[in-house]
Amino acid sequence: MAESKEKLFSEFPPVSTEEWMAKITADLKGAPFEKKLVWRTSEGFNVNPFYRAEDLEGLNTTTSLPGEFPYVRGTKKDNDWKVRQNIKVSDFKAANEKALDLLQKGVDSLGFCIKGDEVNAANIAVLLEGICPQAAELNFNTCICKAEELINILAAYLKEKGADLEKCVGSVGFDAFKKSLLKGKEMENWVECAAAVLKAGQALPRYKVLAVNACYFSDAGSYITQELGYALAWGNELIAKLTEAGFTVDEVAKNIKFNFGISANYFMEIAKFRAARWLWAEIVAAYNPECKCAAKIALHAQTSEWNMTIYDAHVNMLRTQTEAMSAAIAGVDSITVHPFDMVYRTSDDFSERIARNQQLLLKEECHFDKVVDPSAGSYYVEVLTNSIAEVAWNLFLETEEKGGFYAAVKAGDVQNAVNASNAARKKAVATRREILLGTNQYPNFTETAAEKIQCEADSCGCAATGATAIPVLDFSRGAAEFEELRLATEKSGKTPTVFMLTIGNLAMRLARSQFASNFFGCAGYKLIDNLGFETVEAGVEAALNANADIVVLCSSDDEYAEYAPAAYKALDGKATLVVAGAPACMDELKAQGIDQFIHVKSNVLETLKAFNTKLIK
Repeated sequence: MAESKEKLFSEFPPVSTEEWMAKITADLKGAPFEKKLVWRTSEGFNVNPFYRAEDLEGLNTTTSLPGEFPYVRGTKKDNDWKVRQNIKVSDFKAANEKALDLLQKGVDSLGFCIKGDEVNAANIAVLLEGICPQAAELNFNTCICKAEELINILAAYLKEKGADLEKCVGSVGFDAFKKSLLKGKEMENWVECAAAVLKAGQALPRYKVLAVNACYFSDAGSYITQELGYALAWGNELIAKLTEAGFTVDEVAKNIKFNFGISANYFMEIAKFRAARWLWAEIVAAYNPECKCAAKIALHAQTSEWNMTIYDAHVNMLRTQTEAMSAAIAGVDSITVHPFDMVYRTSDDFSERIARNQQLLLKEECHFDKVVDPSAGSYYVEVLTNSIAEVAWNLFLETEEKGGFYAAVKAGDVQNAVNASNAARKKAVATRREILLGTNQYPNFTETAAEKIQCEADSCGCAATGATAIPVLDFSRGAAEFEELRLATEKSGKTPTVFMLTIGNLAMRLARSQFASNFFGCAGYKLIDNLGFETVEAGVEAALNANADIVVLCSSDDEYAEYAPAAYKALDGKATLVVAGAPACMDELKAQGIDQFIHVKSNVLETLKAFNTKLIK
């Protein structure tokens, strides 16, 4: 067998990069390689169509093993991440019962979200009754003004129960900049508050008490390099200010937990987490900690909210599955998969079970936890790791030059940059350069959603001192404007009818009727497709008999010069004529009064908004 393999490989001599490029250039037939095959990402760097071993020469990401500084391949020598499920606590007894149930269903990390005015020893005792604090990771989020008190309550509770504090793992997410980023309020005394929390946290040696919630940026639509760059600046701000306050770098760094989002960009997310470990290790090392272990980043990942949708909501499960895969492959410490229905209602038992089992599937059936850093050595992933690291590092340095993370937040630079990315991505969604299946492409034509939406608003309940108005992050999702448009159609009581007048070239009319159906289906219009008509007049007659509001002419570019004027004349203003495509004769058709065209370069959202304004008022 070995000899056979050697003979097989000997039949395939090595092919040089120059030979590959010569073949590609020949196949492009004069088209420029850079424009046709190089992906110009929104992250600030280019991605080539192929990579070779020589692309890894000199890269730092390939020189260490898992568990070795700078930890690009992992902070440990296994890939056993924790499965977290969050519980919004309104009834402490019910939350306790739910937590105990979850611990029997594969969850080994619990996240409790507690209102600040309900933080007291009695409630915490009820919440944790029967839960072994040494067998599960316990994470708590509450108002920043209550974090220190919560830590003291937890420490007292665990000591009373006789728990071995060296085996109790968890976090209390003191977020120094939440008020500024989410509510536009300054927290000038954040260093004093963080110092008090850090001092209190000494009673819980294996609890992380300082949070870097980079997931804010992801949920607000940031690009991956922005999320990472600002996360590094946020973490560095904590170290810089708290070491100035008298703490050692080891004390601060070991108490920080990074909470990242996971976008749908599969390979880039894998590379992001690898780059995060690497760059954070370098930052911490620059402070000369006593132990290199202080440079190990604590990474929690949660699936994105920005790309979740109300319409065709079960597609959210597919999105979160690939997102969870990215984080698992990248070797994070814990993962939260959001339920598919979280953006429009309080998640039920079914959606939570599915979200939980998405992770368990990766462990129990796919065995992702059995391989450490499986993407290592991939030419593509290694180059992506370095490319993301370079852009994120430059953003980190830029933020530091502005006075650090908090100064940039107070000036609104961070929020404005992320919100600009949100707007740019929404424009990409509007023009279908970024696809959200079921929303701006391939919608479920007959679906309605108004009746399933439950609106809820969360409030922290405490106020920051010295508050001034500064920009806040925009958390509107990528699908929000399309959903608003379609909900307006639903609630109007009138559903415009779109009739496909298919005629002429068979292949083109079928392709364009499908394109037009997907186009107008995004607004929730009634669609009537057809196999084809012998004459334009027959098609117009059928459209008018169907009480069509819009008639879409679907044919080939060559035939539009004849068919479009005939259809426009036959309709005589009784319905709006739309031409599917951008034919060469467009200007001539416009001169005859035909001014509605839909094609791959159309702004789908703006076009449909204009039709809604005209048809449903």
